[in-house]
Amino acid sequence: MIRTFISLGSNIEREYHIQVAMTELKKLGVHFEVSRIFEAEPVGFSGPNFYNCVVALETSLSLSVLQQTLKQLELDYGRAPDAKKNQSRTLDLDILLYGDVQQNTSPMLPRADIYKFAFVLWPMAEIAPELIIPGEDRTVAQLWNEFGTEQALWPVDVVFEESHESL
Repeated sequence: MIRTFISLGSNIEREYHIQVAMTELKKLGVHFEVSRIFEAEPVGFSGPNFYNCVVALETSLSLSVLQQTLKQLELDYGRAPDAKKNQSRTLDLDILLYGDVQQNTSPMLPRADIYKFAFVLWPMAEIAPELIIPGEDRTVAQLWNEFGTEQALWPVDVVFEESHESL
């Protein structure tokens, strides 16, 4: 089993898409953990605010199968096959870490978004503060404490209708 971290984002029907993504991701492994949900302004374009969170789970899926599964989930839930960066989306699922894998081919790991975006690093710091990123000598909590940005981001209290579970 490999511990993986996946970022989730949506700014179209965002509560629905975050909920279905978590439901689908729970099927891919065990020891599922999820950060709080954060609302964030879009970075690089104008549009509705995003809901973002990070999940961690242990999976037996290979990296390539996990990547294909996440891309298929995005398509199944309405993401356009030719979707570009910096535009609104129903669902965005990105592998941040896959065990200790470091690679410069797709998917690039660790994903650079960890270092660029508060909506990735803050939720990750919630669920794995003592984790050391492969190739790094600082913990996720240290990276978050050193993170300097103007990105607008705040936790939100989202209650999912089916389970009445607050995240």
